[in-house]
Amino acid sequence: MRLLRSNRALPADVRAALDLPRGDRVLAAAPTRGGSHVVATARALYVPTVDGLTRVPWEQVDQASWKDGWLHVHETMGGPEHHVRLTEPGSVPETVRERVTSTVAVSHHAELPNGGGVRIAGRRAPGGGEVRWTFVFDPGLDPKDPGLRAQAEQVLEDLRRQTGL
Repeated sequence: MRLLRSNRALPADVRAALDLPRGDRVLAAAPTRGGSHVVATARALYVPTVDGLTRVPWEQVDQASWKDGWLHVHETMGGPEHHVRLTEPGSVPETVRERVTSTVAVSHHAELPNGGGVRIAGRRAPGGGEVRWTFVFDPGLDPKDPGLRAQAEQVLEDLRRQTGL
């Protein structure tokens, strides 16, 4: 499937379900095994769920990967994961990678004083705006532990001073 210049190449039901915000545009789309579509726009990824198409802004995609015909998308801050089988992926995997990468202003892994570590990412929505910070703690660490959060917040403050963000 070639890069889409508009959403006219999409089936009418998918086009209607998108309801794109003003100024957004379709960059790539691919049919899924379930008969729906994954749609990558300039501002978000639309993935099929039981409720229809779910909009995931690029800055809220923590990780995305492509393996054996499956697109795997993990949202930030413990949000949902999406696993979608694409029948004709076209340029969707490359578009997803490029769009997610473009939102990362800074990514830093730090060791915490009491052991373990945290990955701190500063992400910015396409087109600019404020940097949104997220913490991803190493496996085995409780992200709800207030002491651990305080340590991570201190690392974040140091990182913000160093980067000017």
